[in-house]
This record gives sequence, C-alpha cells and structure tokens, in this order.
Amino acid sequence: MNTSSVLEFVFTGLTDKNELNIPLFVIFLHVYITTVLGNVGIIIIVMVDKRLHKPMYLFLSNLSFVDLTYSSAITPKMLQDLLSETKAISFAGCAVQMYVFVSFATTECISLGIMAYDRYVAICSPLLYGVLMSSTLCFWMVVAAYVIGFMTALVHTIPSQFLLNFCRSNIIDHFFCDLPPLYKLSCSDTSMNLAVLIILGGLVSISCFILILFSYTNIILAILRIRSAQGKYKAFNTCTSHMTAVSVFYGTIFFMYLRPSTSYVLQQDRVASVFYSIIIALLNPFIYSLRNAEVKNAVKSFLKYF
Repeated sequence: MNTSSVLEFVFTGLTDKNELNIPLFVIFLHVYITTVLGNVGIIIIVMVDKRLHKPMYLFLSNLSFVDLTYSSAITPKMLQDLLSETKAISFAGCAVQMYVFVSFATTECISLGIMAYDRYVAICSPLLYGVLMSSTLCFWMVVAAYVIGFMTALVHTIPSQFLLNFCRSNIIDHFFCDLPPLYKLSCSDTSMNLAVLIILGGLVSISCFILILFSYTNIILAILRIRSAQGKYKAFNTCTSHMTAVSVFYGTIFFMYLRPSTSYVLQQDRVASVFYSIIIALLNPFIYSLRNAEVKNAVKSFLKYF
C-alpha cells in the first residue's frame, strides 16, 4: 500500500542521558522566553516609533516575526519532550511542524536577501532610494517571500509525509520533524526527495546568497569610495548587523541541507539543528539592536514609558 501505517512518531530527543533533561529544560526555557521577548520587542518598537517606519526596519520587524514563528513551531514541543518519558507527536502534528518550520525558514532565507538589496540601494543609490524601495514594492517583496516559502514547504511536506512509507519504525532520531531524519526513517526510495531537497533548497538559498554577495560587493566598493573615515564607518556600521545574521544563518543552512545524504550524521547534526532552529531566532534581535544606533535609541525612548 502507498500509505503509511504510522499513526504517530516518537523523538529520541536532544539527549539520551536523563540526568541532562532538567538542566536542558531550564536552559532552553530561558532561551525561548528571551527569543519571544526579543522578537516581540523588535516588532512593537518598529510599530510604535515613527522614526523606524522605513523599509529597513519594516523588513527587520518581518524578520522578527518569521524567527518567532518557526522557533515556536519547535521549541515548546522540545521543552515538553524534555519533561516527558514518551516524546510522541501525531502524524498530522509532525506534518504541521515540518510545514511551518520549512515555510518560515525559507521565508527567512529570502528575507535576508531582500534586506541585503535594501542596504545596497540605500548606500549605492541614495537619491533613488524612495523610488526604488517604495512602500508598495516593499510590501510585495515581503508577500513574495512568504508565497515562495509556503509553496516550497508544500513541495517538501506533501511527498515526505503522505507519499512515503514508514513501515520500519516510528522513532525519529531527532528532536523535531526535520526532513533528513524523516528520510532516514522511511522504507521507501527517498532519492527523489533528497534530490528535490538539494535542488530546490539550493535554488532558493544560493539565489538569495548570490543576491547578497552582489549587494555587499557593491556596498563595499561604494564604501571604499567614501573619502571621510566617519562616512565609511557610518555606512559600514549600517551593514555589519545584517552581515553577521547572514553569516550565521547561511552557514548552518548550507551545512545541514546542501550536502550529500551520505554525509548526514544525525547525532552530530543535532548541535547544528539546535543552532539554526532555536539559537538564530534568539540572536537576531540582539545582533540588530546592539549594532544599530537607531534601534538602540528607539529602545531607550520606549523604555522611558515604564
């Protein structure tokens, strides 16, 4: 039969050492609370402070929403499993978790490319910035990122969850429903799924990465043409936070997904999975707020009301 006999999956979790469950629960509970506060804080500050009603910060608030959503698809369930003896998730729940994570992770990938293009226009064509980055264009760029993310997730989720047979076991050697561990579990031929994962994932991520490289190559060349040291510092400072976020996100994504299936070692990859699924969502608000003077000033103004 071309249907799965599995009604639920069981995660092995973050660790097989029970004595680490409580310490890990405490650590990741604090991480998740900080993630929620940091990203919600960025969204609220951008909404209430009119000085931040610019494309750069609207893209930043959208990035915070994306980070918050895909982190929330994974972390609460992981925290629950750390305190549970049976780390089970229903077949439908696994499909939903995978879909939400893949769609919003893809959206983040595209959003980082859009933000790089925004900085390129701001620094290389400042006089045309209002025309090239109009509110209407920015809106449709964000919509396009979500549409591509949702469609990409459908391409991965439907074949992975509803066209593969899971007749060997229902134990996923991971802490959430990610694609490579699920392919390892299936008794069907997953070569086509892996090919789609690498090709489609590579098409989206590498296209965005090329856009980022193009943008920052031109930004660096433009900065080098600035005569004053203060002007160079100001221009460079507006980009360092985004460059840091891009390096962290793309480094882990390329490591996890754009490599041959034979190189997947699930035990070793858990650390990388924790990083891109949980830690990046924690880091982004701090990367952008600590390196950006306008955001820091907006935070100080906002805190005066409390």
